Amino acid sequence: MRKHKGFSLIELLIVVAIILIIAAIAIPNLMRARMAANDSSAAASIRQINTAEIGYFSAYPNIGFPFAMSSLGGAAPCVPGVANACLIDNNLALNGTPPGSGKSGFNFSATSSASAGSLINNQFYATGTPFSGTTGTRAYCSVEDAVIRLQPAGTITLVASYNACAALNAMGQ
Repeated sequence: MRKHKGFSLIELLIVVAIILIIAAIAIPNLMRARMAANDSSAAASIRQINTAEIGYFSAYPNIGFPFAMSSLGGAAPCVPGVANACLIDNNLALNGTPPGSGKSGFNFSATSSASAGSLINNQFYATGTPFSGTTGTRAYCSVEDAVIRLQPAGTITLVASYNACAALNAMGQ
């Protein structure tokens, strides 16, 4: 009599069930780790925008901060100028163009304005907002003091204004 070698259907079903149980445990942890990485990347991107804004202000004091974040970048090979300062990567500078595109699950923007009585743009406001609750845990912002501020955990809406950003707690507090 010949003996058949191989696995029975029951044995295969048990192995598949074990794999599914392990996946059910691992996937939520993987998603949390990915969101934490996206949040960390967003904070680093806001820091890069802060540094570029301050560099632009120093390079072009008669203008102040650029009106649009796109002025901080420039296509390679980049030649620095008022319209393309070459201070940040062009992918970050054009972030959100077209709408819905972004970096690490976040949309970034930065605008500037002149405070009352000023002839140059002496204020800027930068934001980083997650696309959804699955790409990040909070929204980030910064103003010309270069302090990164953040919404409370779970608040992923855009920080509405310069004053709203200035009122938030600094990161690390």
